[in-house]
Amino acid sequence: MKKVTLFIALAVAGLGLSGCGDGTGTARYIIDPPDSAQRTGDQLGATELKEVSLPDYAAADEISWQDADGAVRASNKVLWADKPERAFTITLARAISEISGASVVPEPWPFPSPPKHRLDVRVEQALAANDGYFHLKGRYFVAAEGSGAGSHHARVFDIAVPVDQNQPDSVADAASVAITMLAEQIAGLGGPGTTIVATVPGGGDPYANLPPLF
Repeated sequence: MKKVTLFIALAVAGLGLSGCGDGTGTARYIIDPPDSAQRTGDQLGATELKEVSLPDYAAADEISWQDADGAVRASNKVLWADKPERAFTITLARAISEISGASVVPEPWPFPSPPKHRLDVRVEQALAANDGYFHLKGRYFVAAEGSGAGSHHARVFDIAVPVDQNQPDSVADAASVAITMLAEQIAGLGGPGTTIVATVPGGGDPYANLPPLF
């Protein structure tokens, strides 16, 4: 697994982490999920990934964490290197594609022919919490495009990765692993939820296939 820096080198009170850099400037961290050893069959094909929806604290330029008192805090000295929603979307699309062999592309769709599916990921929590875990929770939706026929999926993800709150590198790695785990789940259409199989009647006379009355 390649070394990743993500989310937090938490040089602030409340988490007991050591200082970030020399403390004289602003530290910026990238989203770069580690490679996955998992490989699945292609269940998505050509898929457009909508921009991932994040909570306000996770979408802000400042990197957030949960303090011992339960408050979500941030420091203007510890920032994302890119807009979080953009970075999350791009890296998640890449990770799903590498795991599944599907062509998952962030919106807007760049090709003249339409995608087979559209993927919508809505994150409810993305936080280094005060319980010793990085939590990534939410739901994802896969909708078949075109005529509307096909399988549509609504799934829940609830990922928790252990973290040593005294080590900034451990926080960064735990957050990175959570994103890779989400990509693995989506690639396999895994997680609790529902699958709706939609069919579209054929065109023409709806009574054409009925037997004659006499």
